[in-house]
Amino acid sequence: MLTDKLDHRFYPGIESHWDDTLFREFIMERLSPHDRILDLGAGAGIIQQMNFKGHVAHVCGIDPDPRVMQNPYLDHAAVGVGQKLPYPSNDFDLVFSDNVLEHLSDPVPVFREVHRVLRPGGRFLFKTPNRKHYVPLIARLTPHWFHQFYNMLRARAADDTFPTVYKANTPEDITRIAQAAGLQVGAIRLVESRPEYLRLNPLLYLLGIAWERTVNRWDGLARFRVLLMGELVKPQQRTALESLPGDSMTLDSPLPKDPGR
Repeated sequence: MLTDKLDHRFYPGIESHWDDTLFREFIMERLSPHDRILDLGAGAGIIQQMNFKGHVAHVCGIDPDPRVMQNPYLDHAAVGVGQKLPYPSNDFDLVFSDNVLEHLSDPVPVFREVHRVLRPGGRFLFKTPNRKHYVPLIARLTPHWFHQFYNMLRARAADDTFPTVYKANTPEDITRIAQAAGLQVGAIRLVESRPEYLRLNPLLYLLGIAWERTVNRWDGLARFRVLLMGELVKPQQRTALESLPGDSMTLDSPLPKDPGR
């Protein structure tokens, strides 16, 4: 199959869910065995890379989808939304969200709730598509039924395809929303690797490979890479609504072609 040959030629060692594997590494670097963590948007537990049981003291998860109650990766599950988290203040050492921010129609209240439930010095880690990439652009120009249909072609269930709005999906958006919520911006990573959404067709795949090579060749084009991943920190002594001047933001290097998985 031509797609397999292109995989072998251009992306040796890169497999499906490379982005979730990268995000898992990003999270693991910041975990301690005694941590209490929250998976914001935990869903049904279909992404194995988001299983942190045994690595921390306690894993909670929340999602509006009732299937979260059967998520095997959680010590405690709750059905709910990010705008009103059913947890006390200063409860978690770390909150993470995997492909959740693109679904938030009003992200500021969610970020404020994350700030509330984090302990001082706690981290909010996220992975989401970058709105400036061609995949979100196409998603915004096409109806939801098309997203479901296309994901079914990619062997993903229609029930796991949710509407997207992309209101917290650029480094600039993240910085603005974080400041409104009282969170400090740490590292921001923009990454492009194997073009997963174009692997169904060899011609489209070649176009995706050309895009990947182009945006990874010049740092000035980093803002067009597909994956937006980052870290927000709750300050030791700040209020939830206090603006934080002087936040720093860095763009990390592209993902290596063989990340050693």
